[in-house]
Amino acid sequence: MSFGKGILTILIISTGIISCGQTNNRGQVKINIDKILEIEDETAAIIELDTRLNEISEYGEKIERLNESQKTVLFVENLEREINNGGFNQFFFNSSGDFTHETVKALKAIKAFKTADIVTKSISVWPNQIVPKDRDKRQDILEQIETRANPIWNECDEEFYKYEDNIVILLLEYVKSNKSDF
Repeated sequence: MSFGKGILTILIISTGIISCGQTNNRGQVKINIDKILEIEDETAAIIELDTRLNEISEYGEKIERLNESQKTVLFVENLEREINNGGFNQFFFNSSGDFTHETVKALKAIKAFKTADIVTKSISVWPNQIVPKDRDKRQDILEQIETRANPIWNECDEEFYKYEDNIVILLLEYVKSNKSDF
């Protein structure tokens, strides 16, 4: 069996990054953050951390397994993934929308203020500027406001794609300054 160089590299990078099964004194699964921060490709490092946080939290279903710093990274990465795959409409429609207001706080925590403003603008079309946590309720409202909201969300998508905040670098700086939380 032959692996391509890229696959082999990913396998090598992934090996040893996580201390599977070990927990810290709060009962949380430990992540070997030093190994992740040693990854030269900054985007790959954030993707690896995001992958671990999603695994630990069962893709947000057990968000209580994460501390506040870990949630911050997860919320920002969920936003980025959803916007890049389908825009704000998809962000609100999917489970990532459960944490819309927490995502704004997370963006501010990592100092991604321009991106936080974009997300706040996308929230402005929701009744009373509140995005429901309940996915079914949120999707019902989304259907009602979609026609009016889509032009604004498309605008927000375009603003987001400019990446005026370097999210990867801001996340890495945040992780390094809160390293003990990982």
